[in-house]
Amino acid sequence: MKKIIVSSLLATLVLFSCKNQEKKETIDQEPVADQVVTQKGATYAELSTAEGGEWKGRVYEGGTSFKNVEELWVPQQHTDHSWYLRYEGPGWESSKVGYRLYLDWRNAIDIFGKVTDQMILDQVGQDNFDSYHEEQPWGQDILKVGKALGIGSYGQLVKDSVYHFQKVDSTYAKVFNGDSSSGVAILYKGWEVADAKTDLQVRLEIAPDSRLTRATLQPSTALNGLVTGIVKFDDVSLIKSDGEGDWAYIATYGEQTLVPDELGMVIFYKKSEVNAIVDGFYDHLIHFKPTTEGVTYYFGAAWVKEKDGITNEADFKTYLEEELAKLNG
Repeated sequence: MKKIIVSSLLATLVLFSCKNQEKKETIDQEPVADQVVTQKGATYAELSTAEGGEWKGRVYEGGTSFKNVEELWVPQQHTDHSWYLRYEGPGWESSKVGYRLYLDWRNAIDIFGKVTDQMILDQVGQDNFDSYHEEQPWGQDILKVGKALGIGSYGQLVKDSVYHFQKVDSTYAKVFNGDSSSGVAILYKGWEVADAKTDLQVRLEIAPDSRLTRATLQPSTALNGLVTGIVKFDDVSLIKSDGEGDWAYIATYGEQTLVPDELGMVIFYKKSEVNAIVDGFYDHLIHFKPTTEGVTYYFGAAWVKEKDGITNEADFKTYLEEELAKLNG
């Protein structure tokens, strides 16, 4: 029975990715497990699960190694710090930056700052611990997410609160590596907020030599509170642009890493898909209009230690305007 369900979901995810592909390009939907990519200019995505141990309550104990998988039904007992998923979820990267999604109730997106232009995700978290929070030869985890969405993740805004994925019937993820991009497709079944359930399909992908992840969300019902956002930090101001053109952005720049040092974060959004920019408790939020047709946006990070990267706010703002011009071009 589960094989039949998986086949159906795979068909849904592939259809979803094709339907929302704005550029005329072919993305290989067959992910490559255990592949290590080293060439400059490539992209890479992976998802790894622990093996050799067993579940004891909500914790996977005694794991001896990790194995890359192409797809995964997230175990019902899995939660934060279960030690089952290497670096807690899927990761995807370009030569400039890496990202990871907490594939549990938090559902935030974190940043791997890179000091190299090589692919590094296969090296991260192999020691069963979170050593990536400390400086490594390739860089480190740099974003302090806390109770926020991190950068570019998604939730539901109900009154003044953003609900993550505290209640969901099941979650399915599939990674892909193609010539033009790498990333992850996710299906959340029965996401419950305020006594209402919806299914949410998500696609997150990154192109070679880009800092930007392209995110596409498609809910099964027209949610009134679908949001994305950027984590807020004290003494770091919000930068906004909503001038001419179809696209706009919100961004931040300043000392907002675990190091601590300077980091720029941005979300580009289509003005026609957005109700308002909202000041949340933990995030600068983009509140989308209700729809079942799907919404698309881009998020990205520029770390001061990135190889040949952006090292000051003025250059970051120049980068934002250049990317905005491309989207509006």
